[in-house]
Amino acid sequence: MTTEMPARPSDTPPRWQPVRATDRRVLGVLIEKAKTTPDAYPLSLNALVTGANQKNNRAPLTQLTPEDVEESVDRLRQLGAVAAVQGSSRVGRYRHYMYEWMGVDKVELGVMAELLLRGAQTVGELRGRVARMEPIADLSALRPVLESLTTKGLIQSLSPDGRGQVITHTLYLPEEMEKVHRQHAAAGSTTQAGGPPAAAAPRPPRPVEHAAETEQPLFASRPPTIGGSKTESAATGAGEAALRDEISELRASLAQLKADFAELTDSVDRSAADLKRLQQALGE
Repeated sequence: MTTEMPARPSDTPPRWQPVRATDRRVLGVLIEKAKTTPDAYPLSLNALVTGANQKNNRAPLTQLTPEDVEESVDRLRQLGAVAAVQGSSRVGRYRHYMYEWMGVDKVELGVMAELLLRGAQTVGELRGRVARMEPIADLSALRPVLESLTTKGLIQSLSPDGRGQVITHTLYLPEEMEKVHRQHAAAGSTTQAGGPPAAAAPRPPRPVEHAAETEQPLFASRPPTIGGSKTESAATGAGEAALRDEISELRASLAQLKADFAELTDSVDRSAADLKRLQQALGE
């Protein structure tokens, strides 16, 4: 099978444009499988349907039919984003032209794949998920990639820079992009993907004698002790922020391990099915 290779430098400008939700899912699957299971790439129509509807590393979950995916592939071929190739068998297969179509490099394409497959997510989540496709040491290594994609107009931020910053791609159709912004605005400052909720509005102070009766949330700000300094309070706040980031990273890593295991299982199942078909063809 043909493995994924970056495009050669070209004077042709990128041709990307907003596309339908089904088309975005198909593009994301083609990019993902080219990077994570190159031996099975290019993909058959059935493999594309399976990849589009798999339950891990997808949001939202879909139930696309072969007809849905075939129509999507036809649209993407007309846009020059996808091509049909003839493999060693008579089964038609498909590959992407995302390097040329988007004008991106390998790591940038990994970022785009995760955004196409999952939609908006925090920078910390994005780093953990993209790392299964392309090595990204830490958030500082991801920042220049995000800056480049922003300059190219392929991504935009839905929240201010800093901890918990949320990123999304710009391949949504105009009405869909408006919906994404409305949904994020409605969510307010709530941290996405399992993070702690935003702080509630301040409440009237409780009498001192009743302050210990209510159990405090794990990440709630603690009142300074008698004689405590501002430096101690700042240090406590910084420690809690670091802990939140670490928990978010651990959750993303766990999700990634589950996704990798599912990917491996899918690959083994496909190989077993191919072997069975070959045995049947040989009359064994």
